[in-house]
Amino acid sequence: MSDTLALFDSAAALEPIPMVDADVRFMHAFYRPPQTTEILKQLLHEIAWTQETITLWGKSHLQPRLSAWYGDTGSAYAYSGVVLQPHAWTETLLDLKAAIENVTGHRFNSVLLNLYRNEQDSVGWHSDAEAELGNAPVIASLSLGETRVFRFRHKSRKDLAPISIALTDGSLLLMAGSTQRHWQHAINKEREPRAPRINLTFRHILPK
Repeated sequence: MSDTLALFDSAAALEPIPMVDADVRFMHAFYRPPQTTEILKQLLHEIAWTQETITLWGKSHLQPRLSAWYGDTGSAYAYSGVVLQPHAWTETLLDLKAAIENVTGHRFNSVLLNLYRNEQDSVGWHSDAEAELGNAPVIASLSLGETRVFRFRHKSRKDLAPISIALTDGSLLLMAGSTQRHWQHAINKEREPRAPRINLTFRHILPK
């Protein structure tokens, strides 16, 4: 493991966020500057970024962000009409995965990376509830770069107010249990200029 990637905060704890029908935990500064800046540069350079075309409500659209899928052999992932075959793990991604597995106690075999280039990049309301993730998926989300607001809304409880979390540089968010079954999440476009942000969501794809 490189010296840069070894410098995560192993003593920090994932703090639970009070949410009905969910198991969500959050940690500020799992990685800290200048390590976050170096990791961001490495990922911008070495990841095979693409802009996928997705199908929603019968219409095709370019995703408003760049993405990439990495993982073990056989960990293909399908959503919104897109089937992603995994690129082989890079050393950087394996180091990040090991650090996150150490603090969460969960094992992952794949990661979806999203690059939000500026304030116009976003992701619409959705749940990560595809069959290959299982009934109660565990998803660990590492953020690097610009802070963006991560929004939750309950699928059926309209009496529950939406929940917003500022995903800061180096922060780690863990979603588990029934979270994906009951909640949707999104990152909206912003009005003010925003610098690039990379988000890595580590997952476990079930064998077919």
